[in-house]
Amino acid sequence: MSSNGKPNPQPPAAAAATNGAGAGGPPKMYQRPIYRPQGPAKGRRGGRSSCRFSCCCCFFWAVLVVLLLALVAAVAGGGFYLLYRPHRPAFTLSVARVNKLSLSSSATAPALTDSIDFTLTAKNPNKKLVYLYDDFTVTAATAANAVPLGEATVPGFLHEANNITVIKATVTAAALGVDPTAASSDIKKSGTFAITLDLETKAGIKVGGLKTKKIGIQVHCDGIKVAAPAPAPAPAKKKGVKLTVAKAPSKAPAVVEAPEPSAAVDDATTSPPAATTVARVCQVRIRVKIWKWTF
Repeated sequence: MSSNGKPNPQPPAAAAATNGAGAGGPPKMYQRPIYRPQGPAKGRRGGRSSCRFSCCCCFFWAVLVVLLLALVAAVAGGGFYLLYRPHRPAFTLSVARVNKLSLSSSATAPALTDSIDFTLTAKNPNKKLVYLYDDFTVTAATAANAVPLGEATVPGFLHEANNITVIKATVTAAALGVDPTAASSDIKKSGTFAITLDLETKAGIKVGGLKTKKIGIQVHCDGIKVAAPAPAPAPAKKKGVKLTVAKAPSKAPAVVEAPEPSAAVDDATTSPPAATTVARVCQVRIRVKIWKWTF
């Protein structure tokens, strides 16, 4: 209202709003919509389920392929066995002989020098399979505490079917440092002591014109008893020739007479050490290397 007591006129928009409110209800005001989180869309759910389904299908087919390959390998292996009847090669140790054996008397760092001969027979019992051997690494050690006795190398060979091959090796060691306690208890300068022999190589199989991949094998021989060679006897002294002088008349010249020399004894020759004849069947083991470990 004005100071004169008359009501003030309202603007047209306000009057219209007032009329509308009076006629139809409260005035209309702008309200911001309330945010309501929505659930995942149907398309996303379908994508996850399809991904899981495809993973399950891939796993199923992978397992099925592996099973089929294993079945094919089993059938092929069974057929190969029935056709060729494969057998492992057989190794037998027949002779072991110690030619030289000396151990220094040092209490802290004894040194071992030795030479040991070995003779083995390798038999291929198969009628159609041929074995292909790489070079052999031969090592010997005592059976009790595994004191090393040296090593040697034997060239590889082709082992024909139904054939016997003789393998000879000489294991040697020159001033090899060994453990003093183990060496003194294992190595005996008189009497026998037990040793072991190992041969490491790789072998493959040849069937006609087909060759397989070579795998590692070990030939292990144990229970071998050897004896150190007997020490050489002291040489006998040689018998010299004694000269006698016969006295002659003062006018005649002196004559020296030498009697016939008696048989002299030379330095005694030592007899070779006796060979230890054994018949030990060695074990043939397959050596499979997986990464850093060998089984």
